[in-house]
Amino acid sequence: MLFTPGPTAVPPEVREAMAQPQPNSAVQQEFADRYHRLCEDLAAVYDTDHDVIVPGGEGILGLEAAIASLVAPGDRVLCISNGIYGDGFADFVTDYDGEAELVSAVYNAGYDLDAIEDALAAAEEADEPFKLATLVHCETPTGTLNDLSPVLDLLDEYDVLSVVDAVSSLGGTPVPTDRIDVCLGASQKCFSAPPGLTTAAVSDHAWEVMEDRAPTSLYTNLLPWRDVSDGFPYTHLDANIAALAEAVSRVRGEGIENVYDRHERAAERCRQRGRELGLSLYPDEERASPTVTAFHVPGEAKRIQQRVEADHDIVLATSLGDLADDIIRVGHMGYNADVEKVDRVMDAIAVAVE
Repeated sequence: MLFTPGPTAVPPEVREAMAQPQPNSAVQQEFADRYHRLCEDLAAVYDTDHDVIVPGGEGILGLEAAIASLVAPGDRVLCISNGIYGDGFADFVTDYDGEAELVSAVYNAGYDLDAIEDALAAAEEADEPFKLATLVHCETPTGTLNDLSPVLDLLDEYDVLSVVDAVSSLGGTPVPTDRIDVCLGASQKCFSAPPGLTTAAVSDHAWEVMEDRAPTSLYTNLLPWRDVSDGFPYTHLDANIAALAEAVSRVRGEGIENVYDRHERAAERCRQRGRELGLSLYPDEERASPTVTAFHVPGEAKRIQQRVEADHDIVLATSLGDLADDIIRVGHMGYNADVEKVDRVMDAIAVAVE
């Protein structure tokens, strides 16, 4: 029983769609039609009028490609962070010869709005404006869901493009996509499809900046995906597209508001059971994501993970970096956002922590 916060368990219907003979993505209109329907369905899930594209490559491709497509050497980028993936955006900026300014908050707290506003104001006063800012909606390693709206308000005020990693929130909780210039998702989280595809909603403004940037890369470049009427930039992942199309169809068939409610119920049951076991949340309830619960178990995470898998055949995740042995994570997202499944997992954790 795979109960990690991505890759997630894949429903039988999605596996079946992937296993079918697939049209040739390079020459058959059937594949192009499927791709365009998928983009339309994703736009409905994103709840956006922006263009939606689906490049071939795991979700990290989207994060890197957004930077490669927008950041020219010397461009200043405000990297807003309270976690590992927020910090990682700064590394991408540096890799593409941009100038990253990192505004950090502690991992179990929200964004530092005063520090963000100070950085934006100082940049404007020095006539060294930021071209764009990067944010993370859900920091998966800590289960922290960030409130994007006040930050997006500031970015609008200072006319700064926004790039948001919504990989582990999209499809599980609302994302303010139409306020975001590049909003990134992936197949293997709340959609419960196999890893291998990036999704991105891109504003007209972001496309214009990409065209001015004229990226030199092919693979880490979103711009060629803007218009695929004459063919895809490279051979697409036909079976992965079939799987994601089925997964997104399932979400739309259930109704996105019903999907959000299901995630909230699963999260609440997980945390209720955790409280009964005396487990502490990381972060607090106010900032905890509906898609993943992180319990703070200092020095015990790997032992609990191994015990639960050995005794109950349930796979959980620990955190990353310095918190790797201090946080055990329950990934109640997508197909696993189910109260009965959560109860089975928490029963196993109860035995491991007794």
